Amino acid sequence: MQLTNKTDQYVAFKVKTTNPRKYCVRPNTGIVLPGGTCNVTVTMQAQKEAPPDMQCKDKFLLQSVVAPTGATAKDITTELFNKVDGKVVEEFKLRVVYIPANPPSPVPEGSEEGSSPRASVLENGNQNTSLFYTGRVSAEEHKEESSEAWSMVTKLTEEKASALQQNQKLRQELELVRKEISKRRAGGFSLMFVVLVGLISLLLGYIVKRT
Repeated sequence: MQLTNKTDQYVAFKVKTTNPRKYCVRPNTGIVLPGGTCNVTVTMQAQKEAPPDMQCKDKFLLQSVVAPTGATAKDITTELFNKVDGKVVEEFKLRVVYIPANPPSPVPEGSEEGSSPRASVLENGNQNTSLFYTGRVSAEEHKEESSEAWSMVTKLTEEKASALQQNQKLRQELELVRKEISKRRAGGFSLMFVVLVGLISLLLGYIVKRT
């Protein structure tokens, strides 16, 4: 929602809603400089399910009043919008209209074929800023959930690859240990065989000398 100050004075504004727990308005108060504009973002909190009849009774109230020259957002108080004698406080009431988030259609906006109202209507009958429910919040939540799930899958894949690498390394080390044990056993057997042969030779030599 864009607010435009067409005057040569500083204008303070405030946005109210009948359901503050359901909507987040940023900024909900502010100062618009002479000839300047201000963008107000209205975000609806994620809903568990859409209303069956797609009807909404929520409303917004936009108040504006002339502020002192040089005023900032910090200077805005509740008393500034009090309706006292001589002070003009302009008010605009807007109703919320839900529009299902359908896939894009090749039919241009505003055409009569399959088009639906794109703007909310003020209670006095004038057309003004639109407030839509397009499922954007839900889409962002699904995107965050998908991102978290993808991060978890990537992390698990990396952990699996690391575990397989460690397992392969352990197998290689175990094979080296087995080969070392085999070498030692083979070396021990050869030494014992040499000793036995030596003993037998000495024994035969002794017997030969005796005879």
